[in-house]
Amino acid sequence: MQPAARRVRAYFAPVARATTTPTAFNFGRDAMFPLASPPAPWIDAGWIDKFTRTPATRVTALHSGAKGAPGSQFRQQLGAEVACEFRQWGKLQMALACGSEQMNVLQPDLDLDPTGGTLLAPVPVLAGSTATQLLINAASLSAFNVGDIVAVDVDYSSQTGYVGTGIAAAYVSSPASVHFDATYIRRVTFNVGRIVALTSGSSAALVLAQPLLGGAPLAGAQAQKITGFIDREGSPFIQEWSALFVIPDELGGRALFYYPRLQSSNTAREAALPLASPPASLQAWSQPAAFLAMPTIDASDGQQMVCQRAYFPAASAALY
Repeated sequence: MQPAARRVRAYFAPVARATTTPTAFNFGRDAMFPLASPPAPWIDAGWIDKFTRTPATRVTALHSGAKGAPGSQFRQQLGAEVACEFRQWGKLQMALACGSEQMNVLQPDLDLDPTGGTLLAPVPVLAGSTATQLLINAASLSAFNVGDIVAVDVDYSSQTGYVGTGIAAAYVSSPASVHFDATYIRRVTFNVGRIVALTSGSSAALVLAQPLLGGAPLAGAQAQKITGFIDREGSPFIQEWSALFVIPDELGGRALFYYPRLQSSNTAREAALPLASPPASLQAWSQPAAFLAMPTIDASDGQQMVCQRAYFPAASAALY
């Protein structure tokens, strides 16, 4: 009856920031999903270490009567904190660990401008593209190579508020704050992918290794080469995601912790871990992350909550 697992696995899904609407998780349908294939739109963030849940909700007694005896109890200061260490590095893990905007490094055109001040031109993505296959004009195919990383999103056109296809990647207070930069949304978008194949024909295509996190490109989207990711400490933007943590019991059961809304509550930091195997000087670097659970309403009965804990016993396991 006691779950035993080697590690914990983490999954995240976007929150609609403008309405604070989280991504729901269907325990009845999806609780025992294959760990490597979470149900859409959940994103696998890999195995994590040092997973801790710290309740912050207080239970207070209501005293009444001549002797001030406790008559009832109620909950106040609803809240919880979650912490973990990401062993994998990637755009999603960096964004969650840092907590602020996670920016893409757009590739400069060094042949045209050796100073690095001029970017490679983006290439329009054609209608019919999907999250794993980007259709482009055949004449533009030579601009890409297998192994290239691309950011795929629309031009910035002076809109304010949250920007980014499918996932709120940043908040723009005014066009002037981002210097009216047409590439700004591609600088921050989570819609990034690595090219694993190029196909030619009347409509050439870039085939991606993994689906774009934000989903299929919007009309008017363009693909632009990037070289890596960068975040910054002290930015006012705060990441918010729905989260699911899974403890897979070695005997086949499973414990799950679903947080509809988690906001990052720390800034970027790293931890060095010596590797057990030689060479002894080699270290692995993890990313500690911390989150504050935000309240939401459980649609099943209208009650406020911050987390749902679930346990699915192994076959033939005792139930109590």
